[in-house]
Amino acid sequence: MSDSAQLPVLLVVEDDEGLQRQLKWAYEGYRVVSAFDRAEALELLRLHEPAVVTLDLGLPPDPDGTSEGFAALTEILRIKPDTKVIVASGHGARGSALNAIALGAYDFYKKPVDIDDLGLIVARAFQLHALEAENRRLEAQASEGGTVLGRIITAAPSMLKIARTIERVAPADVSVMLLGASGTGKELLARAVHEKSRRAAGPFVAINCASIPENLLEAELFGYERGAFTGAVKTTPGKIEMASGGTLFLDEIGDVPLPLQVKLLRFLQERVIERIGGRQTIPVDLRIVCATHQDLDAMQADGRFREDLYYRLAEMVVAIPTLAERPGDAVLLARHFTRRFARELGTPVTGLAPDAIDAIDSHAWPGNVRELENRIKRAVIMAEGKLVGALDLDLPGISEEAFEAINLRAAREKADRRAIHQALIRTEHNISGAAKLLGISRPTLYDLLKQYQLQQ
Repeated sequence: MSDSAQLPVLLVVEDDEGLQRQLKWAYEGYRVVSAFDRAEALELLRLHEPAVVTLDLGLPPDPDGTSEGFAALTEILRIKPDTKVIVASGHGARGSALNAIALGAYDFYKKPVDIDDLGLIVARAFQLHALEAENRRLEAQASEGGTVLGRIITAAPSMLKIARTIERVAPADVSVMLLGASGTGKELLARAVHEKSRRAAGPFVAINCASIPENLLEAELFGYERGAFTGAVKTTPGKIEMASGGTLFLDEIGDVPLPLQVKLLRFLQERVIERIGGRQTIPVDLRIVCATHQDLDAMQADGRFREDLYYRLAEMVVAIPTLAERPGDAVLLARHFTRRFARELGTPVTGLAPDAIDAIDSHAWPGNVRELENRIKRAVIMAEGKLVGALDLDLPGISEEAFEAINLRAAREKADRRAIHQALIRTEHNISGAAKLLGISRPTLYDLLKQYQLQQ
């Protein structure tokens, strides 16, 4: 197989032979196939299944209008809905742009065509298509139970890195501290540590230290003997004892009061406990995973959390990003929750409407995954049709003005700056590596660095 056969395919639909040749030779890193009219475009679409199509709206037999181009756009997206179609036209640009986007086009470019600008749009379209394909693969895995760490649904690089960290740390019998905001999935990661460890056959015992009154927390952790206090009618083992041979998950460890921190530290040092009211020492062999949303460094500084206990609990620290810091994951998770709740609740909902996807992608999600899950569950119940909409989620949709702004030059520049910055960081400012990561040529990257006045 030749090298060109392995390149991603770009379909150029253009009836101007000169421009068609110009576009064919302008794109590096793609295998370009060209069509003159709608029939040929659909034939090549079925044959090559291109990820990206550039489509001139003025096609024969209506070269001076847009009817044939819009018909081609509709057919292309019907046959292959995931195709990114970039529409170019000089016919009533604003109206054509709105109509094209409404029909499902990825972007619109007004003629005359600037090859460099169009090249950037094409490169971003290929990148988005690849990302969506990966998301679909992960979603398919999720529906079969093959998620990251067996239960975490994500495509975000930050979470995939955490998954690799958990896989490395889990077999080593060290204590793990999970730091992250409420609703970021700390208990799921704690369970993953347990399930990937040598203690997986043992119990996983979780306790939320913030949800239990201070005067009862010691009894919950260490247990008590019969008659130790009023109401202690029988000897009861604590969570620590129950977790022997497995993993103890101490959620919201920052809420443990100082006197109990001392007793917890003593257990970690000696690995034995005494129940309240008891005199017998009980050896306990377990692994501790703890979590908190609080700033333990600040708590140590003002004396609210013991430094020696922190270092016992934090042999390995894992910082969990918020949902807003996991690009693409909100939509990925929303689709998963929609399928799950529709099945569990027996509703006719089959998916998310476009305005719901836009709203989910643009929302800040201060409550993280827990907020998303709750909104989706409520929306699946309230939705009147087969698709959950933005109103069902009680989220604002994208306004027409904001939707138009997505395709303005300023929005493209912002996206380009961010992508270039990330590529340079990932490749340690290696221009060739960054250009390859971005899907563009080195000269193009140099031009962009100069255009946006970015440091190399």
